[in-house]
Amino acid sequence: MNMDQLVRDALHEQASEATAPPPDFGSRVLAVRRRRRTRRLAGAAVAMVVAVAVAVGVPVLNGEDEPRLASQMNRSDIIAHPDQTPPRDLIAAGDTALAAYYTARTVKETPDRGVYLRTYSLLDQETGKYVKTTKWSFLDVAPGMRTAAVLEKDLPTKRIGLLDLLTGEVERWITVDRAVASVAFSPDGSKLVATTYSKNPDLRFRADYDSDGDGKNNDWDARFGQSDRTGFYVLDVDSGDGTWSKVTGHEDDLNVRQDFAFSEDGKLVYSGLTSEPHMQYYDFEGDEVEKPAKEKYLYWFVEAGLSPDGKLAAGDFAGGARTTASAINDPYTGKRLYKIPGQQLLAWVDNKRLIAWDITPGTNEFRNRLVLVTIGNKKTVPLSGFRQGNDGAGGRWDPVFAAR
Repeated sequence: MNMDQLVRDALHEQASEATAPPPDFGSRVLAVRRRRRTRRLAGAAVAMVVAVAVAVGVPVLNGEDEPRLASQMNRSDIIAHPDQTPPRDLIAAGDTALAAYYTARTVKETPDRGVYLRTYSLLDQETGKYVKTTKWSFLDVAPGMRTAAVLEKDLPTKRIGLLDLLTGEVERWITVDRAVASVAFSPDGSKLVATTYSKNPDLRFRADYDSDGDGKNNDWDARFGQSDRTGFYVLDVDSGDGTWSKVTGHEDDLNVRQDFAFSEDGKLVYSGLTSEPHMQYYDFEGDEVEKPAKEKYLYWFVEAGLSPDGKLAAGDFAGGARTTASAINDPYTGKRLYKIPGQQLLAWVDNKRLIAWDITPGTNEFRNRLVLVTIGNKKTVPLSGFRQGNDGAGGRWDPVFAAR
């Protein structure tokens, strides 16, 4: 089936609510490394009419004779490039856009030690194309896609850059006393949480086993159970002011890189855990607090989180051995309300649609692509081409979404 047929089907088949499956949904505990969970993407709900733009042209002039940025174009449409992997041109749906993506590889430093390095491609607002940069070791994009918080190479580092995504220049540096290795914006973009580490959490060591299944013991891996995380800063973006909080405990339940992120309302921060209860929340002074009621059944490794209206929670994998599916749950009870297509839910587009990774049924679990899925609709709309290789393979890319 070609792209035009998929889109026509999506137009003609309206989303309808499905009968809720049994409530005994058991969450899988993931012991592998995961990317930090993307914050909820707030924004107005978009029209259900879908159009696919297969290319992004040069920005046009608006009514005030100012160029319209690529991130602002076709905001009620789907902009898809199912023939591109990694993407070269803007991918977006409604107010949610692929603001950047990264590839990663382990670079050997000594015979037994290496470092996991990310190479980012950021959206060029004037051309609508993704442009590779080797300047940054870690970044996050603020809502509106005008600013990115960036960290230089050689983590951890004692300064955070605020990168203007229109000019490509760092407008300002925020200096800190304790070195940080990750940054994340609050949902409204007014604050940053920066996770502090005493050592680089991206160090890798020669594995004594075949971690990628190629029959050779030539792989690199992190040393689990040896977290060097020390705490977090909460910083005001405008002033750069903020405080550091020391956080200890749960060392046996942390991955080597276990970054802090904001709660859905931006009033708390949380850390993922590798076992029950899967997430621990903290106030800005570093004291442990209870999970917010709406976030009781969220999981840090399910990146989509709450729907924009807060009435639905993206859930874990709910498929079988040869099929993929994901759960949509009641955020207060954890009861499964819907079962929708998708291997892994990444970001909400509106209160009915999400962006997910998915595979062609029956194929390799790592050969997946970005798709648009809709509650009550079994069809998916491809957004990107398929990623290749396995979980540790070089050249696989990972998305960074933002509200535009």
